[in-house]
Order: sequence, then C-alpha cells, then structure tokens
Amino acid sequence: MPSTPPSLSYRDSGVDIDAGDRLVENIKPYAKKTMRPEVLAGIGGFGALIELPKRYREPVLVAGTDGVGTKLKLAFEMDMHDSIGIDLVAMSVNDVLVQGAEPLFFLDYYVCERLDVRVATEVIKGIARGCELAGCALTGGETAEHPQAFVPGEYDLAGFAVGVVEKSKAIDGTTIVPGDVLLGLASSGAHSNGFSLIRRILEAAQADLRAPLPGSADGRTLGLHLLEPTRIYVKPVLALLQSVPVKGMAHITGGGLLENVHRMFPANTVAAIDGAAWPRPAVFSWLQRAGNVEEREMLRTFNCGIGMVIVVAADDAERARALLARQGETVFRIGAVRARAGDEAQTQVA
Repeated sequence: MPSTPPSLSYRDSGVDIDAGDRLVENIKPYAKKTMRPEVLAGIGGFGALIELPKRYREPVLVAGTDGVGTKLKLAFEMDMHDSIGIDLVAMSVNDVLVQGAEPLFFLDYYVCERLDVRVATEVIKGIARGCELAGCALTGGETAEHPQAFVPGEYDLAGFAVGVVEKSKAIDGTTIVPGDVLLGLASSGAHSNGFSLIRRILEAAQADLRAPLPGSADGRTLGLHLLEPTRIYVKPVLALLQSVPVKGMAHITGGGLLENVHRMFPANTVAAIDGAAWPRPAVFSWLQRAGNVEEREMLRTFNCGIGMVIVVAADDAERARALLARQGETVFRIGAVRARAGDEAQTQVA
C-alpha cells in the first residue's frame, strides 16, 4: 500500500504565523504612543478608521508613498535596524508636508524571506518613532514572509502617509514671483537618496564603515553618518505655516537640489541658488573625494546638506528664518527667485 504523505503546515513552507503574532504584540505599545484623537480603530483590524479633524472646513486629503531604497543594504551590513524606520516615515510625511498638509496617519509594508522578530521589532519601533516625530498615527500595516522569493536575512520596506490641508491653504507654488527668497533647512546627512552611488563609492574606495569619518567633528564612524535617519520637518514647518505665508516648498530627495527645487516653480521663474550659502557636511565632502564625483553629479544626486527648501516673500524671510530656528531647525538663506530667460534650466546653483 502507498505510504501516507506527511502532514504539511504553513510553517513547513517557510511562513511562521506564530512569529507574526509575536511581532504584532511587540509593536502594539510603540504604535499606541502615536495615536491621535481622529483614530477610531487602528492596529489589529482589517482596516484603520480615521475621521477628519473637525477644525477643517474644506479638508483636502494628500497622500504619499515611498521606500528607503538601497540604504537598507548598509543597515544589513552593520546589523543596525533601529533608525531605518524613521527614514521610511520621513520620506512620505515630508512629501505630504510640502503641499501644506498635516500628516494624519501612516501605514507600513514589511516583507522578508523569513521573519526575524528581533529585527522586525527594531524596524517597526523606528517607524513608530518617526510617526511620533511627525505627529501622525501609526494605524497598521502588513508584514509578509516570501519564502524562497527573497534574500535570506534581508527585508524591504514601503510606507504610505495620508495628510489633510484646508483647500484654501494648499501650497502649489503658483504665487511664486521673482524677488522671493529661498530658505534651506539643513539635512541630517544623505537622508535616503543616492545610496546606489554611495555603495558604489564605498566599494571603489574599499571604505571601512566602522572607521571614523574623515573631517567629522563628532568622531562618529562613516557607517553611522550614512545611516543617520532622514530629518522629519513636519512640526517646525506646520508651526511656520500658522504664522508666515509660505509660497512653495520642495523636499530634496532623488534628483537632489537640481531636480527638486523647481518642481514647485511657475514655468517663467528660476531658483537661483548660492552654493556657498551653507557649509557642506563632511559626509558629502568625503563622498565627492572618494568617488571623484563631479559637482553637477553631486547636486543632482544628493541633497548636499539641504533637505527642504521653502519659498517666502522677501519681507517675510527673516521672520520665517527666526521662527524655524526657534523650532530647532538650522536655516540658511540660500538664494532667490528670478525671471527665467528662454528655456534655461529652472534651478541654477552657482
């Protein structure tokens, strides 16, 4: 007689439901810290229930989604996973913010070959911390195991943020005119863009991630500088919006300064940026030297020390700078808006 085949379980196929349940229990206290009064049902249900804040008369929802990219490869190499979740949140909430929107809630997608509860807990703790910094609720997400379809020991992340803005106060850049001022908010480092080039530079230079970064004033290692999480600008900028008319904002992500600033500009204007108006952080100077990277390539790949650009009228520039400084931001007056001549590039860095 033929033998009875062995009884198979989901765990035999590489998916551990019990590990997933442990992860959910681990992250509940961190998600709880991010809750807002608008959240009616969050972690644990099939969907999150969120009502719109009652102070908005004509609320408009603003949605954004992003990932962390190959910065994850450095997290794997250094086995440091506690801040990469902040990056994930930052990339979406800063995008939502530039429309003038207040982030309301965030969801994440975590996928791996086989779930390591320790690592996943560290990542999602970082996501919760990012939500706290942004003032938005972590209302849920998805954790997926993909056996034999993913690199063992690695994971990938995606995030989704939804914000709200009063329809009459949505920022679209249409009021920007020549003579307006560009304010640059300092970045915390490379943020989460350009890491494919960064990794190529590390390889070419045979760099030691655990060695001190040359030129760094704080003595931290190259790896720690590169893993420094993306700065979240939400609370300071929302405070600014309450007091100063802001005409436009740009989150400096993929494409660097050259490809992002003019995304908010009318077609007949140019962002004239003074590249000497702020000190370039040591990590960018090292990357440029170690990779022999041309200046234009630096400016179209990295933020080069400016993570957010804000446009205000000249008469409002000093008031805006002072307010942001009181909120803890390092702010530089990096240039001005001028009329565009013909079909010249809309962002000029001199």
